[in-house]
Amino acid sequence: MTLSFSKTEFEGVIIIESDLHQDERGFFKEVYHSDKYKDLGEVFIQDNHSNSKKGVVRGLHYQLNKPQGKLVTAITGEIFDVAVDIRVGSPTFGKWIGLHLSAMNKKQIFIPEGFAHGFCVLSDSADVLYKCTDLYDFEDEYSLLWSDSKVNIDWPFSKPLVSKKDSQAPVLDQIPEKLLPVYKQ
Repeated sequence: MTLSFSKTEFEGVIIIESDLHQDERGFFKEVYHSDKYKDLGEVFIQDNHSNSKKGVVRGLHYQLNKPQGKLVTAITGEIFDVAVDIRVGSPTFGKWIGLHLSAMNKKQIFIPEGFAHGFCVLSDSADVLYKCTDLYDFEDEYSLLWSDSKVNIDWPFSKPLVSKKDSQAPVLDQIPEKLLPVYKQ
């Protein structure tokens, strides 16, 4: 199988598409192959699976001391996946990128360390798989308010279903610099 890696304006954020073998029985697609993904320069050590219903926003989350790069795939339904550059000193600090990931388009996105990540479910429900470069650590998890007006993400819902924790997250301007990752050139 061949992979197509498309760089974005955000250093390290990559859109990934791969071959799909389809016939009357359905389809087969490699979701991950360590040799083919080695150009990302990442080793994935934890896999997560979330299921959410329409209108749910999860995020925007990041870890500071044990940062996680994430390879994200929607295996059922459709999501609007978002990464916000929160690396102090980055030329794209405070800017975001969004991508529709779905069971139909079969795209993936790699989000490197130093970005806050979240998504919104567009279909009746969605199952999302993401491979992480470090283990989840509850005590190292931080959040950015999903609706921060200065970041100004163009979410597809104005009144999504959001967890209490995510609805009380600070805006980027209120997060102390010591709690943000630093851009490394």
